[in-house]
Amino acid sequence: MPVNAQYRLAARPSGLPKDSDWHYTEEAAPTPGEGEFLVEVRYLSLDPAMRTWMNAGRSYVPPVELGEVMRAAGIGRILESRHPAFKAGQDVFGTFGVQNYAVSDGAGVTVVDTALAPAPTFLGTLGISGITAYFGLFDVGKPEPGQTVVVSAAAGSVGIVVGQLAKIHGCRVVGIAGGPEKCRLLVEEFGFDAAVDHRAGNLRADLKAHAPDGIDVFFDNVGGEVLEAALARLARGARIVLSGAVSQYTSAEGPRGPANYMQLLVRRASMTGFVFSDYADRYPEAVDALAGWLREGVLKSREDVVAGGIAKFPETLLKLFRGENTGKLVLAL
Repeated sequence: MPVNAQYRLAARPSGLPKDSDWHYTEEAAPTPGEGEFLVEVRYLSLDPAMRTWMNAGRSYVPPVELGEVMRAAGIGRILESRHPAFKAGQDVFGTFGVQNYAVSDGAGVTVVDTALAPAPTFLGTLGISGITAYFGLFDVGKPEPGQTVVVSAAAGSVGIVVGQLAKIHGCRVVGIAGGPEKCRLLVEEFGFDAAVDHRAGNLRADLKAHAPDGIDVFFDNVGGEVLEAALARLARGARIVLSGAVSQYTSAEGPRGPANYMQLLVRRASMTGFVFSDYADRYPEAVDALAGWLREGVLKSREDVVAGGIAKFPETLLKLFRGENTGKLVLAL
């Protein structure tokens, strides 16, 4: 019987998760019942939102309870099936958790064709990250050709797609990222018009230089001081897309809102939060469009795949909050 290694939530973290917040366990791999199938998980998606799921407070999904396997999306292969719609040997996407093996009844699970793209791409550009970018930009941000779109955490899994989609749409795109190497990649590899290093200490001045006529759409994944800097540069009628706030997730003092939120009134702007799952009935639309742009070569996918298996999960998760990844962070099991 295969051994199922797991990470379970042992304590509610304060700030960055510590080793003591996790409980590593090993048990026998589960056996599927009637109407179920067994998945061997091969790749795990690591996302900033995972930190919010560890908190006990209200959110868009229930928190992970103490003692539960940590929630995580993944790609795996079906080893055994007693479900009429799923067959052994198929590659599937689902929320399988931080473990080597999972049993599923098929709810929320989709078959993926890894002959079309590598499995990690279905966790990034053709998965939740790409879907978030697509609907957040086009349905919430509503950019028009020629307008200026600014993206925070632009070298992350969502931001790197948002910027490219905005360029495909005919917009001027400015990315905000941490460090000169990420900024260089955004411009030279992913086609951004400009990139601003928020670590350089000149964020407001740099945004003014690269968006002299103001920001029409700000796609925010960071919050905090970065959001305040963007609010100070809004064009009239601007739209702010609230996708995440990674700078706030590990704050010991708790999240803080922007002090200059009245710029929304002054600039007749709007700020709208959204979650990708709001568009579940339209996922095929997004995936078809993203896959088409990938085939055409106008959209590039970037995955930061870390090898090492389940044992590397706690350490690899921290890379997100230290800004050490470029593109989609994936743990290979």
